[in-house]
Amino acid sequence: MTRAYTLKGKKRKNKDAATKHDHEQEEEEEQQQQQIEPTPKKPNLHNDEPSAPTEESELPGIPIAPLNEKNSEKQGVIFILEKASLEVAKVGKTYQLLNSDEHSNFLRKHSKNPGDYRPDICHQALLSILDSPVNKAGRLKMVYIRTEKGVLIEVKPYVRIPRTFKRFAGVMLELLQKLSITAAGKREKLLRTIKNPVTQYLPVNSRKTENNSSVRFSYATML
Repeated sequence: MTRAYTLKGKKRKNKDAATKHDHEQEEEEEQQQQQIEPTPKKPNLHNDEPSAPTEESELPGIPIAPLNEKNSEKQGVIFILEKASLEVAKVGKTYQLLNSDEHSNFLRKHSKNPGDYRPDICHQALLSILDSPVNKAGRLKMVYIRTEKGVLIEVKPYVRIPRTFKRFAGVMLELLQKLSITAAGKREKLLRTIKNPVTQYLPVNSRKTENNSSVRFSYATML
């Protein structure tokens, strides 16, 4: 009795066909994956899009607002806040910015009127000036603050003052103790104490007006 070689040959053919079919499926799957996978992005050599700001470009608590360079050379306004209630004293074991809400007992103990210690008025005045359309249009040149004790402070118009009074009090306390606050990573002083009188920093051809309201500020307009 002879062996059936023809059957064995058929099995080999079937095996070869199956492996060939498997290879074809693998090639099709690879082609589909290549079509689905996104092409890698090319690096932007022209710097068309601005890079995200780093942490070093801003000062914690008082970040820098964008400066409008188009209107930097045009006429503008300089505000001078007079008789600002910004006084530092040692209350207990720490130095604090005195205010009528938190230090009324301390002020009465030292024969001082709590109603005269209102740093929140200076805070609100600064927010109103820096948020004004004049500043947004790039026409605000500088803000000066003169305290009841005669300390003169220079505030750059592109500084963002803290919105909450607690953080503002902390910034003013640091300023009056260190005499300046510098932006992180830069040498530019955003707030600093300067020498009196304030008139030496005003343009020669400026027009001065005064406002005797409860906010107690005056301003000079550049011609």
